[in-house]
This record gives sequence, structure tokens and C-alpha cells, in this order.
Amino acid sequence: MEQIIPWTILLNLIEPVYPKAGNGRPPYPLKAMLKVHLMQNWFGLSDPAMEEALYEIASMRQFAGFSLTKPIPDETTILNFRRLLETFELAPEILARVNGYLSRKGLLLKRGTIVDATIISAPSSTKNAEGERDPEMHQTKKG
Repeated sequence: MEQIIPWTILLNLIEPVYPKAGNGRPPYPLKAMLKVHLMQNWFGLSDPAMEEALYEIASMRQFAGFSLTKPIPDETTILNFRRLLETFELAPEILARVNGYLSRKGLLLKRGTIVDATIISAPSSTKNAEGERDPEMHQTKKG
């Protein structure tokens, strides 16, 4: 997505209404917040879930340009960015531009799913070398 999304066009669309440094706490970089917003939509995450994902999933944190050594947007910051886009009716425009751009490239964007691909060590069978049930691999009765 880093190479596919027309970042400059989208950033130019939001930049006029994005908070400037000097009025309280410095804002996060606009491109980083846009990436967070897009990932939140692609993966169907709530504001708290998006904050947690930025801490827990290295690839999402890296895509947005954050690291664990510097502040990461909290759920309120994520909410405020989404509300900013809604207030100025930019969210539908962003979606239309992204979809239009992808369509012209012959691509289609669908909602994604996050899958934990952790590999764990497990025996290949519940039976031991003698062909009998291994007592350590018991099943509990349901109900």
C-alpha cells in the first residue's frame, strides 16, 4: 500500500484542515495519522483496538512510521483524527480517491483480516510409540 496509495493527493486534501504545531501538543505527522486511519478501516478496528494494534503489531507500527521508542497515538488521538475527517467531509472523498486510483490500476481493495500466524510445537498424534493414548494428551469431557 505504501507504493500504491496516492499519498500526495490525499495529504494535500487533508493538510489545509490538519492542526498545526504551536497550538498545544504538537500533532503527529499527517501521513502517519492518515495511514493509521486507513489501516483502521482496512482491518475494521475500533479506536482502542487500533491503538493496541500499533503497540502489538510491528508491521502496522512500521507502516505508519512509528516505533516503540517514541510516542504512539492513543485512542483519543485516533478518534479526533477520524472526527476531523468527518467534520470536513473528507472521509468519503479519501475513500473515493483511493478506490478510483486502485480501480485505474486494475486493483480492488477489500476489508482485511489480521491473522496470528504463531507457530507452536505440538505432537503429531495423541498416541505414543506403542499406539496407545498418551496420558498427557487427554481430552476433557464437554458439558
